[in-house]
Amino acid sequence: MTKSVRMTRRVSFSSGHRYWIPSLTDRENLNLFGKWASPFNHGHNYVLDVQVEGLVDTTTGMVVNIKRIDDALRATIVRQFDGKSINDQVPYFHDRSTSLENLAVYVCECLAEPEILPSGVRLTSIRLEEMPTFFVELITDRTPALMLLTRSYEFAASHRLDSPYLSPQENLDLFGKCNNAAGHGHNYLLEVTVTGAPDDRTGMILNLEDLDRLVAELVVDRYDHKNLNVDIPEFEGKVTTSEIVALEIFDRLKDRLPAKLQRVKLHETARNVFEVSAPSGA
Repeated sequence: MTKSVRMTRRVSFSSGHRYWIPSLTDRENLNLFGKWASPFNHGHNYVLDVQVEGLVDTTTGMVVNIKRIDDALRATIVRQFDGKSINDQVPYFHDRSTSLENLAVYVCECLAEPEILPSGVRLTSIRLEEMPTFFVELITDRTPALMLLTRSYEFAASHRLDSPYLSPQENLDLFGKCNNAAGHGHNYLLEVTVTGAPDDRTGMILNLEDLDRLVAELVVDRYDHKNLNVDIPEFEGKVTTSEIVALEIFDRLKDRLPAKLQRVKLHETARNVFEVSAPSGA
């Protein structure tokens, strides 16, 4: 049975942009864009990952020649944006917000143009990063396409892995040095991903200030520099593994955000990452 393969190619570009609609007053722009509202540009080093899918050509052994994809991305996307002021030099954004969500939609529209991708190769998703702590994904291999926005946060907390259902020796055998009676700590990295339709005026799924405030209130400020076993009531009687912590964070944020929570991803260390996602179709 012939199987398809997905391939991802990365390019980057640097652009300036601003969150400002000239036809609105200063107050109206501030209400729409919050602390990011400004008539002056700021810039980012954007990173774009483009994923395509197709059957492997028996002659070349490839889904598509990577050079062809690279050339297409550089001609279609990088040339338009690199070193440019998006609001002023990319016509699509003369009357649209330069939100990351709108940029992702435009990139997909550009890549859907005929002759960009070879026959038999289809675009499945893109990931556009404005900063390592802020990126969007547009999943195009489903109908309707799924827009995901991810924001990252950090908190430091200590814990001890110790199960009330096991004997002291069983806990030591299972958790090893993580069962240390004095505990140990981590600098956790938390990714919160939401989904939804961008607002027509702001081009954003939600106001980032609202998201930051709620995540800080419900999770980050609550857990930061705390002993999870001792200071946080919801972990009483539970083993504070990152699996349990990730599940608790998901439940704390679910139905409390101004957009649908799609997933949380908790990085305990660079090598240990735990993810909780909303059920399919939920």
